[in-house]
Amino acid sequence: MSGNSESRKKAKVDDFYFLKIGPLWKHFWSDHPAFWFLCGYLFFEYFRPQSIYPAINILPWTQILLMGAIVLSVFDKKSKFKISVVHVCIFLLSCQFLFGYFSADYPEWSIEYREFFIQWVVIFIAITYITTTRERFYILLLVFYLCSLKLAYGTALIWVKRGFSFSSFGIMGPPGYFQNSGELAIQMLVFFGLSYYLMKGFFGLSNKWERLILIVGLLAPVMTILGASSRGSQLALVALIIWLVRFRIFKIKYLISLAMISALIVILLPEEQLNRFDSMGEDRTSEQRILYWTRGIEMILDHPFTGVGYYNYIPYFTEHYPDDILFTNLQGERIAELPHNILIQIGTDGGIPALIYYIIIVGYCVFPKTKLDQPFSDIDRGLCLGVLGFFIAGQFVTVGYYPFLWVSAALLVSLRRVGLANQTVSK
Repeated sequence: MSGNSESRKKAKVDDFYFLKIGPLWKHFWSDHPAFWFLCGYLFFEYFRPQSIYPAINILPWTQILLMGAIVLSVFDKKSKFKISVVHVCIFLLSCQFLFGYFSADYPEWSIEYREFFIQWVVIFIAITYITTTRERFYILLLVFYLCSLKLAYGTALIWVKRGFSFSSFGIMGPPGYFQNSGELAIQMLVFFGLSYYLMKGFFGLSNKWERLILIVGLLAPVMTILGASSRGSQLALVALIIWLVRFRIFKIKYLISLAMISALIVILLPEEQLNRFDSMGEDRTSEQRILYWTRGIEMILDHPFTGVGYYNYIPYFTEHYPDDILFTNLQGERIAELPHNILIQIGTDGGIPALIYYIIIVGYCVFPKTKLDQPFSDIDRGLCLGVLGFFIAGQFVTVGYYPFLWVSAALLVSLRRVGLANQTVSK
């Protein structure tokens, strides 16, 4: 009986591949409203219709949908809580930030920015609590994929219309987490990793329109990264490409392909952006970041157990290292910025213990689970590759409390849960 049940379950999710709208739409509306609200949250967070159509931007849609998903999940029999190593590390990380608050010199800063981290704790728990079946996971993943695709296509088109020219502000995304060019480029790294492995796993199973979507999904994020003028993300993209061909790099066809890709990147990159790489490490911006990193390491070593306090880096640096601030703000004041490095951000916010918990979470997300069956094994690898891109780029920007890691971690925990559950049933 369990075997027949599992066969029906597999056939249901198999009918979705890659993007079969009819079966997907029918199954979505047959599911519980808690899952509808969760998908709605992800849609409004990534697609940003409230920014595209200001007329509907009269309500806090993301908060309403997230709270709706959490409340309705109480009545959803499929929603179940299962602890993972990431759950434990997020709990310990939260406690560490709380300890740091009591020893912080500027607790008002911790209070003001508390929701920057707390919201991802809530979102992570909501996703992993509600996404407990293969069908739910795959539909939620497609919401994430299609919203990222819209973002990638729209921003890549901006660069094309600009004639592949350089702009100091790069490419702006919609208001929200991806408005800034640097953060937009990191989301494209996350999307590129997923797109590559979806192409690998689903291209042969797709019709011509689905294949076109897969091709656009692979090319568009690369174009956005190249046009975004973010050196860290561009270096991360090169690192991901090398990682993908690392075992085949000495084969002739891969060497030729890598050389052609490299030549195309150099041709497409504006001359101004190439000059920025030439001056990397020597320009004033680089000097300032090195000072931020150096002083940040000092802060961690001076306060190893609690850091200087959650979100206390800016006031602490401004007061203790005023001579190391090379730039003034729009008001002409010398006020420090965040450290432009995710590890230093976490370490100064919560000390070495927080840094350890954070690295464990990243490690969980970077190394693929080898025992998942197809196509979930490819999806797992794609999400892992995206987190690797985020981690590399995150050494140059302060995005520790942005959605890149937390949403990917939630998707990976959910994926590995339903994948392993499926294998357990079949055995």
